Amino acid sequence: MLVCQCNMIKQSEIEQTIIGLLDADPWQLIVPAKVYHALSKRGRCCGCFPNVVETIIRVTEEYHARSEANAVEIVSHLDRVRSLRGQYGSRRHERRTTSHRAA
Repeated sequence: MLVCQCNMIKQSEIEQTIIGLLDADPWQLIVPAKVYHALSKRGRCCGCFPNVVETIIRVTEEYHARSEANAVEIVSHLDRVRSLRGQYGSRRHERRTTSHRAA
């Protein structure tokens, strides 16, 4: 499935990149910009960022569920990741794009 039409990035590419980043440091905070940097891409319209955040959360949860990490550490880390929804959430993006429309 194509997630980013501007850069032609598939869901599987994003998932593999997130897993690679987690393999390097399982407790790092992964944001869309970090994923795009690892893919040697950059966000253009950033309309895909809410979907990328959801993918980061899902893949991170699955990654840590497979690991033998302490449950308290996982919950704390995932709370930080979930807070990205507020920063990159679709509602904020919609407000920003609608304010740029010509009247």
